[in-house]
Amino acid sequence: MRFQLTDDQKALRAGIRELLARRFDRDALRAAVDRGPVLDRALWRALGEAGFFALRLPEDAGGVGLGLPEAVLLFEEAGAALLPGPLAATHLAAGRVPGAATGESVVTAVDGALVEWLDSADTVLGDTAGAEPMRSLDPLTPLHRLPAPGPAASPEYVLLTAAEQLGSAGRSTALAVQHAKERTQFGQPIGAFQAVKHLCAQMLVRTELARAAVYAAAVTADPVEIAGAKLLADEAAVRGARDCLQVHGGMGFTWESDVHLHLKRAWLRAERGMTAARAEEVQAQALAGA
Repeated sequence: MRFQLTDDQKALRAGIRELLARRFDRDALRAAVDRGPVLDRALWRALGEAGFFALRLPEDAGGVGLGLPEAVLLFEEAGAALLPGPLAATHLAAGRVPGAATGESVVTAVDGALVEWLDSADTVLGDTAGAEPMRSLDPLTPLHRLPAPGPAASPEYVLLTAAEQLGSAGRSTALAVQHAKERTQFGQPIGAFQAVKHLCAQMLVRTELARAAVYAAAVTADPVEIAGAKLLADEAAVRGARDCLQVHGGMGFTWESDVHLHLKRAWLRAERGMTAARAEEVQAQALAGA
């Protein structure tokens, strides 16, 4: 099965990439890190105006009328940009929660025993009684912990999270390759050394494998395939960020580098929606049933 994007899908992806480059570039990312986890409402409304949240609503309901494959493309770009906020919860609430489709309302949801952006949300889906703030690994994702886990996340939520992981994996690969070309050692770029070549090649392979799985799951919407896509996307994002850090060497550990932000967000997303252990269980049960 081949997954070639249509011209409309390419234009959609280019449009959201241009919007994020204009409204949430690297300077804006670093400013957000310095400012702390404060949701940018103007950016949220800009996403709403661009159809990010209403993408899959029918046109007669004020939406764009597209499908899950197109939503995956948008979330892949959001993941690459490390766009903060409860994107998946608000996207899935469009048409059900007033203002979610237009970005006027911020919607978050209970995700297992965690809730992201609880204090910034206008609407919370799920019971948050007893939620306590906790220190988040990601400086751009505030968290609250619940005394007991809530219901499992929907397959769509899991897939959109996997798409964000895919975007982060792709960006980590690009950062590693760029650094390998620019950083010189012993009179030549470090990318000329075999060990660095292998790291970059492995990152690319994991990313493209995850891409095929995420795109396929977006077409079929099959829960088992979505579980497999999340598993591969988590691995590509986490291992990709760690390998990217290795390519950067000591400077990769510094606060000024973006590499650690991708690693921290990847770790957090790996626990969102469906953990690796749960994804493996879903895959094993499907194989046993087959």
